[in-house]
Amino acid sequence: MASDLLSIAASGARAARSALDVTAQNIANASSEGYVRRSVRLEEVSAAGGPGRQGDISLSGARVAGIVRNADMFRQAEVRRTGSDLERAATELRGLENIESAVEQSGLFPSIVEFEASLLQLAADPTDPSLRAATLSAADTLARKFNIAVETLEAASEGLRFDAGAAVTEANVIGGELARVNLRLARAGAGSSDRASLLDQRDALLERMSGIVDISTSFAADGAVTVNTGGVNLVSGGNYTAMALVTNPDGTIALGVGSAPPFTPAGGRIAGAALALASSADVRIRLDNLANSISGAVNTAQSQGTAVDGSPGQPMFSGTGAAQIRVAISDSGMIATAPAGAPAGSLDGSNLAALRAAITNAGVVTSANGLLFDVSSAVSGRRLTLEALDSIASSARIALEQQAGVDLDTEAANLMRFQQAFQASGRAMQVASRIFDTLMEL
Repeated sequence: MASDLLSIAASGARAARSALDVTAQNIANASSEGYVRRSVRLEEVSAAGGPGRQGDISLSGARVAGIVRNADMFRQAEVRRTGSDLERAATELRGLENIESAVEQSGLFPSIVEFEASLLQLAADPTDPSLRAATLSAADTLARKFNIAVETLEAASEGLRFDAGAAVTEANVIGGELARVNLRLARAGAGSSDRASLLDQRDALLERMSGIVDISTSFAADGAVTVNTGGVNLVSGGNYTAMALVTNPDGTIALGVGSAPPFTPAGGRIAGAALALASSADVRIRLDNLANSISGAVNTAQSQGTAVDGSPGQPMFSGTGAAQIRVAISDSGMIATAPAGAPAGSLDGSNLAALRAAITNAGVVTSANGLLFDVSSAVSGRRLTLEALDSIASSARIALEQQAGVDLDTEAANLMRFQQAFQASGRAMQVASRIFDTLMEL
């Protein structure tokens, strides 16, 4: 009986010591990123009596059945999902802000207004050399502003593609690490501290991956994860299929995984970059259309008029699209202010009025203003979306930390509880020793 009491008390002391060790580990890692609180799972050890002793009481105390992570898979999945949405919105907003800056800071809209104003001033005296020079200078400034807008827009787009490429490279590194963690989990003992540490690594890597691209996950009994995106497995067991960034002819991007067709992800930084690049491509098309509208309206009016020397009007602009538009004439006297057939030095500015009317009818100012308004509205809308998603992601993060994080007050209480259990087991061992000594004296 005394020997049973001694072994039972010893098992209790060992169990309490293990619990104290895990509690100390929790306290030490209270500020460690990605650490999930652990607890010791204890089990009673008991057995029936041996042959011929079925009625005997045979108790053996307690044992450590394993180390348990205080993880909630649903909350972890919510953190990944909301974090992926937040990263997508943040990346798209940064891209749109750069697009907005590219269009606004180019000074395109003011240059269109100044060109129209120079035509109006020229109407006061169509033969005045200084007014003609000012009009030609305004036309050259307008063409250059188009060029600058496209160059700046392309620089912003190139930055987005560079960041997306870096994100894909990072995701491939993370995917390789996840495959290695899967292999190590297969070898780790169930309920061991090694497995708990590997599961922490797995969850941290999954969270980083979800910030880059939206993923879906499934878990095996040993904790190994299968990661899928766009219907294609990225990680399966110890295997990882690398991702690659695909750049389309219009500058937009897609994601390729293995031999599967490229697709646009729904979440993460790559999705945000793809959305911003799609907006950039749309802005580029509108800039090209705007440049072609101005060029077409002015050149058509020029062809219907006469220059100051009496020669037929020549195109004022050359090139197609915002990147290629240029001023095609070098002499301000070639601005066709007079109608066709007018003599040299004619003061008849009716063709100049037709040129101004053509620009107005083409809706150039309205189109330019609409472009700026649409880009600014998109930025404002994405800011509101980002604020809402940030609030949702923060709530998911707080819920996870409250459930899986280390609470120092709780751990301090556990220290006292397990210390008392250890001391009580030690006291039981002393009692067993005294009983054994008494029996030996009989």
